[in-house]
Amino acid sequence: MNSPGIDSLLKKLQNGLIVYGTAITVNAPLWPKIVAAAGLDYVFIDTEHIPLGRAELSGMCHTYQALGLTPIVRIPSPDPYRASQVIDDGAKGVIVPYIENVQQVRDLVGAVKYRPLKGEKLQDVLNGKTKLSDDMKAFLGKFNRGNICIANIESVPALEKLDELLSIEGLDGVFIGPHDLSISLGHPEQYDHPEVKNAIKTIIKKARKHTLGVGIHFSLESERQIEWIKEGVNIVIHSSDTALFSKKLHEDLAIIRDAAGEEGSRITDDGKIIV
Repeated sequence: MNSPGIDSLLKKLQNGLIVYGTAITVNAPLWPKIVAAAGLDYVFIDTEHIPLGRAELSGMCHTYQALGLTPIVRIPSPDPYRASQVIDDGAKGVIVPYIENVQQVRDLVGAVKYRPLKGEKLQDVLNGKTKLSDDMKAFLGKFNRGNICIANIESVPALEKLDELLSIEGLDGVFIGPHDLSISLGHPEQYDHPEVKNAIKTIIKKARKHTLGVGIHFSLESERQIEWIKEGVNIVIHSSDTALFSKKLHEDLAIIRDAAGEEGSRITDDGKIIV
């Protein structure tokens, strides 16, 4: 099991090290212990697409953190109040989906790195109009120690402003959303299309140039993870609990059916079994 240090994951990212995690979609009592035994650095909990209540999310975050895994939560929209709220709930990292402008990045940084400062005073600090006192810097640094800001880059408008977005102080990393990115580019789910692959490579290259961590989430193929690590990805988000369970169950049942003489059973490319 990894060290449960409050800022251990952030330090690894700042040092350019590779960190490993998976998406968690199921809140089952035995799940955290099984996941922790895999030697991961963090868990990715998605409240954008998964129906999780606030109390349920908080319990998951605190449980995984107690087991030495940093909980990183994706919120449903670029909402700084929701970002601050999930930190209160126990998250140490916040991912904001569909980031497309500088103000959204500044708001994310403000919510995660400057809480509980809010309102006009926070905006003045973020826009460089007001400087914090040494006492405030020390307080906010301690209050938000180890918190991680991650922007989801998954659209053409974000690509067009990429250098500007990645230059905001306080941003720690980017997650590439290959599904939404492929759609925004006009090549839905064509992950091997040259334009999609070039866009992903551009994001990786520029993120690392800005000394930011960068990750990309694919549900099934470990080969894709290896491919993008070679390109510079250092936040590995491999699959999810339900996808891994489904894939293994289908594979095993196909083998068993075949051994039992049930001809014609096979597994499709998306992991489904056809009998």
